[in-house]
This record gives sequence, structure tokens and C-alpha cells, in this order.
Amino acid sequence: MNELIEKGTLARDASYKLVSVSTVTKDNALEAIAAALVDKADEIIEANKIDIENARNNGTREAMIDRLTLTKERIEGIAEGVRQVKALADPIGEVTKMWKRPNGLEIGQKRVPMGVIAIIYEARPNVTVDAAALCLKTSNACILRGGSEAINSNKTLMKIMQDAAYGAGLPVGTLNIIEDTSRETATGLMKLNGYVDMLIPRGGKGLIRSVVENATVPVVETAAGNCHVYVDGEADLDMAEKIVLNAKVQRPSVCNAAETLLVDKKIADEFIPRMFKALKEKNVEIRADETAKNIYDDVALASDEDYFTEYNDYIIAAKVVDGVDEAIAHINKYNTKHSEAIVTTNYNNAQKFLNEVDAAAVYVNASTRFTDGFEFGFGAEIGISTQKMHARGPMGLEALTSVKYIIYGDGQVRE
Repeated sequence: MNELIEKGTLARDASYKLVSVSTVTKDNALEAIAAALVDKADEIIEANKIDIENARNNGTREAMIDRLTLTKERIEGIAEGVRQVKALADPIGEVTKMWKRPNGLEIGQKRVPMGVIAIIYEARPNVTVDAAALCLKTSNACILRGGSEAINSNKTLMKIMQDAAYGAGLPVGTLNIIEDTSRETATGLMKLNGYVDMLIPRGGKGLIRSVVENATVPVVETAAGNCHVYVDGEADLDMAEKIVLNAKVQRPSVCNAAETLLVDKKIADEFIPRMFKALKEKNVEIRADETAKNIYDDVALASDEDYFTEYNDYIIAAKVVDGVDEAIAHINKYNTKHSEAIVTTNYNNAQKFLNEVDAAAVYVNASTRFTDGFEFGFGAEIGISTQKMHARGPMGLEALTSVKYIIYGDGQVRE
């Protein structure tokens, strides 16, 4: 708990200074961070190798190790994400609207930082950089608490970023990482009132549930990604096959990968054999309902639990449905309100799907893999919110800000 108070105090004190830091200084710090990450890639990779070795010794699945792994190419991609954040307009200080009252008062809304943002996340070292960059750009101090699986990578990344940012003129305490990865520190961070202004969890259902149930500081709820692709009865089947494969296997360990395939019964006899064959060629295990299994027998029978599951692996659930209404009903029952897709040439079905599916991102004729701050043009993202208050979907810069009212008068008093 001493580390939490120490880092909380540093972050809180830095947050008061950050409101006066210029955009130029922040952008210089981001450029310095990007350059340092690339320059010190070998050092990062060496630390990452320790985490990978520990993960394998602990029996971690290869799909999860993929999320943990850093290569020179991935580090360059992370650095490019930092530069994209730098290139974005600074929202801090923007007066979003101004109006005048009959008594002469001029009232406006000005965009301001949240203050101190805490992020609890799992084995994703790229989140360490993404979160720091977005917080820095929006003049927020951050306290990051990653999982034990990536602690060596995270500590190395943070030290590199701190040296670069503080050398560029940012106040000490802007960037912080909790090195104690025990459950007690995670719980303590959830209750760090007086220091933390907003907490964002990034991880699986267990982490999200723990934060929602235990936190006393304000929380933006992000969720696991139990995402679906529905292939409509009027779909272009070549397009559908391409989209399903991309959504499932391009990177199965991430939250915007597809976990369930829904197929309209009108095209099931034609589409299921070719789709299941294509998935099996990519080493995907298929768990299907009885109707789909009767069409293509060489698959496991799905349980109800399979349709609730985010696999993060080369596994997909499949079901034949009777049209778009049943597809929507299935999705709204089983999904985590993350990302959902329909493949169709029918305009009315596409619009119905867009209107009635309850999710942060809903696609027509595109892979769910695009639900990402980088792909949406936000630069890096700090998480994908699946709630409906304050922020929803990929959280870029504006989601990390609040507003204050500014009022100009010339002597008015209230009678």
C-alpha cells in the first residue's frame, strides 16, 4: 500500500502542473518517447524474453503469449501509435461552446483533463505505451498497473518513457507504474480515492467484474469481446468467407476477434461446408449447433456456455439461425456489447442490424478486427468502453477529458 500512496501522491501533484504544460512540450515529449522506444528496442526485447520464458514455464497458451510478445516490428508499430497521438489536435483548453445570458453573463464550456487516470490491465505490454501516450497528450497523469506476466517488459518500457518525457520538460510523476503485481495492490488501486479521478480496467471478464464490484473510485467499464459475425441469407459468400477468416484468425487473442459465427439457414447448406473447411485449414476448432453439425459432421457439438465464451484462441462457436431477427436476438443475449458484424447485400437487413444490435461497434460487410483506436484514426486507444455513459467504443483523446464551466461577468450579483 505504501507504493500506491507514493505513486498516487506523485501523480496527483503532477496533475496540477500538467494543466499548464503547453501542447508543444507535450508533443516534444511524445516524439522523444517514440524515438527512445525504437532506439532501445533491443533492451525492451531482452526484458520481454524473460516474461515470455516465465509465461511458457507457467503453461500459458500460445495465443496469450502472442499478446505478450514484443518484436522490433511491433515496437516500431507502438512507436508509430505514439506519433499518431502526437499528430492529433490537443483537446485541452478548447472552449466547446459559449453563450450569453440576459443578465450579461457569458458562459462557456472548456475542455480540461480528468486529472489522474489509473489503468489496470493484463499481459499486454503495448497498453503501457498506449495508455501513457494518451494520458500525456490530454494532460493527465497516469498510474499503470499491468499483470505479473508482463512486469519486466512494463518496467523497462516505463523507465524509457519516463526518461524521455521528463527530459522533454514534463513534471516528474506524470507517468507511473505499480511494480507490485499482487492482488492486494490491484484492489488498493481500485479504492485509491483522493488520488485517482478515473479507473479503466482492460482485460478479461474476471478483471472487469472485480473492478466493477470492488472499486470506490469512478470506473469506465470496458469488457471482454465476445464478438459475432452473422452471414445473412443474401450475403456475398466469397466476401463472407474472407471476413470470417480475418475476424477469427488474423489475431485470435485480441478482444475484437470473432468468437461466434452465425449463418442464415437459407445459405447454410452451401456456405457451412466451405467456411468450416477454410477454418479447419487455419487450425480453428469449431463447436457448432446440431443443425450445422448435420451439414458438416467433423466438428464438436456446442454447449450453451460456448456461446457465452470469449476464447481468445483458435476456437469458434457456430450456429444456424432463421434470419436476421434470430441473429440479432442471439447476439443481444450472448454478446459483451463490443463488436458485431453482418455480411449482407440486403440494405434493409443491414440497417435493421445496425439499429437493433446492442454493441459499441456494429459493422456491415467488414471484419470486427477494426474496432481499435489506431484503425479509427484516434492514434492509440486506452480501451474499448462497452458502457453507455461518458464514453463508448474505442476511447481516444476526448474520452479522457472533462469540462469545466467558465463564466465572464462585469459585476453581476444574483438577487
